[in-house]
Amino acid sequence: MNNVDQYIKAATRDNTRRSYQSAVTHFEVNWGGFLPATSDAMARYLADHAKTLSHSTLKQRMAALARWHIDQGFPDPTKSPLVKKVLKGIRELHPSQTHQARPLQLSQLKAVVTWLDNEIINSKARNDHTSSLRNYRNKALILIGFWRAFRSDELCRLLIENIQVNPSEGMTLFLPRTKGDRQSNGRNYKVPALEQLCPVNAYLQWIDLAQLKEGPVFCGINRWGQLSDKPMHPNSIIPLLRKLLESAAILEPDRFSSHSLRRGFASWANANHWDLKSLMEYVGWKDVQSAMRYIETSGHFIQCEKLK
Repeated sequence: MNNVDQYIKAATRDNTRRSYQSAVTHFEVNWGGFLPATSDAMARYLADHAKTLSHSTLKQRMAALARWHIDQGFPDPTKSPLVKKVLKGIRELHPSQTHQARPLQLSQLKAVVTWLDNEIINSKARNDHTSSLRNYRNKALILIGFWRAFRSDELCRLLIENIQVNPSEGMTLFLPRTKGDRQSNGRNYKVPALEQLCPVNAYLQWIDLAQLKEGPVFCGINRWGQLSDKPMHPNSIIPLLRKLLESAAILEPDRFSSHSLRRGFASWANANHWDLKSLMEYVGWKDVQSAMRYIETSGHFIQCEKLK
């Protein structure tokens, strides 16, 4: 790979690149289309999948195919009036309800952490170092994920060398880029030290046990207790979270996802009378609509005073 290709690759996020490649493969291999395509072919592709794919998925496929044509120097067929009308017609005839992850309530977070603490005690009694490592890592992951309202990919991109800790006050996490950071300027995230369910103590206990000095905060652990030098994959966070919830006897664990941590914190903050501006600044939302999609207003969480 030459220098130009290296920087071109860096300009596109890995998950975006995978999504685009998946869309191209689906169009060419699964559907049997040819690229470059005409607007008529795009319209037929949309019509053939109108009943099986959501409107948002179809729009993502169009965006990926549009990017392929632009990158290859061809006219973009997805911008034609025909394709736009077909998309509008699909939205009218096949409306779909947005399915959101269930927010993780504070009481449920406490139940998971209590279960992990008990598992830590049991693994120490068995002298099971591998189990201890996993439980300490998972405790730090779920607490940082909740109190910082992080996405799964943000959790997986945390590096020890980008974290500064003041145990009595909190810690600062630096991420070189985030989803809303189009200029890749990076951002510092403050994490408070709490009297209960403390993410700072959980982080310090994890890296102390694992003897981590640098590299990814949340790395893989094999069956022999060996730590990977690579971070956990973002796709592994959802099954991990659901397994923890199931172990802690939380009902319907499959209704939760990694976004449950983000929605859980947002709803907890709303129930504890955070103003919307403060919440948006803390989480990193740029517009009100994004924030409101994450706030659960139908019910309030169990209040937990003196957390800080």
